[in-house]
Amino acid sequence: MDNFKHDEKLYSLSSYDYYLPENLIAQNPVCPRDSSRLLVVDAHEKTVEHRIFRDITEYINSNDLLVLNDTRVIPARLRIMNKGTKFEILLLRPTIDLNIWQALVRPARKLQKGMQIEIYDGAIEIVDKLTDGIWHVGLYPPTGKTALEWIDEYGETPLPPYIKRSTAGSDSYQTVFARFSGSAAAPTASLHFTNELLGGIKMKGARVAFVTLHVGLGTFRPVRSDDIRVHVMHHELCTIPDETAQAICDCKHNGGRVIAGGTTVMRTLESFEPGESGVKDTNLFITHGFKFKVADALITNFHTPKSSLLMLVSAFTGDHDFLMDTYKEAIRKEYRFFSFGDAMLVKSSGELRVKRQR
Repeated sequence: MDNFKHDEKLYSLSSYDYYLPENLIAQNPVCPRDSSRLLVVDAHEKTVEHRIFRDITEYINSNDLLVLNDTRVIPARLRIMNKGTKFEILLLRPTIDLNIWQALVRPARKLQKGMQIEIYDGAIEIVDKLTDGIWHVGLYPPTGKTALEWIDEYGETPLPPYIKRSTAGSDSYQTVFARFSGSAAAPTASLHFTNELLGGIKMKGARVAFVTLHVGLGTFRPVRSDDIRVHVMHHELCTIPDETAQAICDCKHNGGRVIAGGTTVMRTLESFEPGESGVKDTNLFITHGFKFKVADALITNFHTPKSSLLMLVSAFTGDHDFLMDTYKEAIRKEYRFFSFGDAMLVKSSGELRVKRQR
């Protein structure tokens, strides 16, 4: 019966809640990027170490593979005035028709199907209402511009709502290796990497490979169900190139570890079979009991309470109480939290785990 109660706790939303002083919510990134703090968590030994992010090279071995998400954040927030009403549109992802996007729009009560709103030198149409507060909106840029070019010209970088006093430029919310446009939010664990740090990792003999997951509602929408097993993730498009799939196979064959550079990378890797490549529309929701097939270690930031990302990290450690105690320790040591905050390197409780090299 005690095991049953413990297992049930792992699926209760309240188990993923914690108190965070507001002053620990990072409003700006540190400079340089790799000078943020790094909490090294060994879920097997139940230990933590307090380091600086650039020290991560000490925990990466020559036969390891670091996998990063090369998505590029688009300026997905559009602010529009129409007949005295201020509308805010957050573009989430395009449909097959690249001019029709899924979006969050507010105030939703003022919207009507078929409504057209003139914006800048083009127009936006409210095409249809979907479920869960999502709309289809049509983007109609002027002749000669694509929808993405139009968004790049007039949109704003959509910082998370808990970042209220940032003075950082839009480049600060973009990884140094961002390549493929499509995200409504940054893969924040990767914001700590500099080109110099990546070069140092490669100099150790480790390989660096890339996947692409365009961040949308699946990543940042909070879980609201008291029983988290009821929660359904929104779909996000992800890709594993052939060369990355081969690098994973090579790494496993050579006894190395696949290190997921962020929760979006983790969800991408675990949405595919080892060695599989291609494009998928994933809504993978990782909670306790999930059998990890690919990743052996995880680099991640500190996540918001009751979020699917915190649930993923808890599942990866295999010990929920230890993770929540680790968060309390990070708060006590005044680590900086969330998107512009500090990072964790989580060594899994599995047989393969990071072994520090001196």
